[in-house]
Order: sequence, then structure tokens, then C-alpha cells
Amino acid sequence: MSLLEFLHDLTNPTLDFLPRALIGAILAAVLCAVVGIHVTLRGLGFVGDALSHAIFPGIAIAFAAGTSLYAGGMVAGVIVAVLIALSSQNRRVREDSLIGIFFAAAFALGLVIIARVPGYTGSLESFLFGSLTGIGQKDILTSFVGLFAILLVLALAHRSLVAVSVDREFARSQGVKVYAVDLLLYILIAVTVVMSVQSVGNILVLSLLLTPGATTRLLTDSLRLMLVLAPLIGAVSAFFGIYLSWSLGVPTGGAIVLVASAIFSLAWLVGPKGFLAHLRGRN
Repeated sequence: MSLLEFLHDLTNPTLDFLPRALIGAILAAVLCAVVGIHVTLRGLGFVGDALSHAIFPGIAIAFAAGTSLYAGGMVAGVIVAVLIALSSQNRRVREDSLIGIFFAAAFALGLVIIARVPGYTGSLESFLFGSLTGIGQKDILTSFVGLFAILLVLALAHRSLVAVSVDREFARSQGVKVYAVDLLLYILIAVTVVMSVQSVGNILVLSLLLTPGATTRLLTDSLRLMLVLAPLIGAVSAFFGIYLSWSLGVPTGGAIVLVASAIFSLAWLVGPKGFLAHLRGRN
């Protein structure tokens, strides 16, 4: 299918789910990219991975109870985010070990719950890999509201987030409440994951949290420019990912992530701070 044919399908009234899927995927990708910049700067990839799996039991419980999957995932994600933030203050156990423990426990609980819920298999596939047809009008509205709210929080907490990312101990000496900043960022990651699962899937959402931010690190040292480029890369990845998913009949999340990874590979090879630039600098 050509790109023009895809654009034509977007205007076809009988395929009204397709533009919803595109808008939902772009919103999720932009949201992940903005929050993901802070994940990349702080080296919190493992936290993102843990929280993407921590929502598993919450969504399973919500499905069994017939309530909102968003609400179930949000509650589970926030609980684990708070537990990680609290436990990480005790330096006797390394933070990555604590995250691994909570990550495994939450996912194991989800598996146990899934085994007890009849008829969950189809929904589980959509949850794991994303779905073109699973995004409704209500999901779009929720994504718009969530994106605006998270961008507002990030703008208000920008200085504290950057200060803790650059030098944690210096930020503490300047009166920044490091624990509160950690907790805020963990909760924002959890909320972002929940809002992105429908489009990208639970397994692959971590890639959208990390890849656009990591790509911009290969292009610039300017945080302001990163905040512009990362969402743009996320949006482009979502657009062409949906196009490939629709054209080739492949999972939505997989297609979006592969496009984002291709952009990262290109930046790694030919970007201002990429592999070839590094070789030229050595010579």
C-alpha cells in the first residue's frame, strides 16, 4: 500500500477507527518522548521497564471486575512507584535490586490473576502488543487531557527535575526535596505507561520512553532542543508505524517501535554525536 492510499483510507468514513488509532498513537508517542527525556537523563530505563509491568495486575483486576482498565493500571502503577521511591531511600539495598524485586512480584501477581480470569486471552494480546482497532473516542479524549496535565506538571517541576538529574547531592544541598522529585517522576512514568498501553502495548512501551530521548542525545546537548526533537521523533515514529501496521498487517506497537529504532540507528551512525562523528574526532 502506498502512502497516498493510506492517507485516503484515513478519510474513509467506514474506517473511522484508523484516524483514531493514528491520533492515539501520536499522542502516546509524544507523551512517552517528553517524559522519556527525563528517564534517559536519569538513566531510569529499568524503572520504566518495572512500571510497564507493574500495571499488569491492576489491568487484570479491572478487567475481571468490569471497571476501567485505565483506572486499574493507574492504581497499580502508582502503588509500585511509591514503593520504589520509598524503598530506594534505604541505600543498604541497591535501587536496581529493589526495582527488580517489585517488577517481578507485580508481574507474577498479574500472571496469577490472569490465570483466574476466564476469557482474557484476546484482551491480553491487545494489552501486550497494542491494537489498531482498540482505541475509542473516549481514549482519545483521555489521552489529550492526560498529555496536557503531564506537560503542565513537567513544566512546573522542570528546574527540580533537571537539578536532580544533573547532580543529585548538590540539588539536595540547595534545598531540593530529592525524594519528592523521585516520587513525582516515578508516578509520571507510571501514568505515561498506562496511557500508552492501548496504542503500543505493555511490552514495547519502554522503547517509546527511551528511544526518542536517546536519539536526541546523539543530535544535541541542548535540553531545550531535546524537548522539541524527542516529541517530533515520537510523532514521526507513530505515523509511519501506523502506516506500516495498516499496510502489512503487523502489530501496531512493533511497527512503531521499529520505526523509532530505525531513526535511532540513523542518528547513531550519522548524527553530530554519532558513530561516524566519533571516528572523525579520533582521527
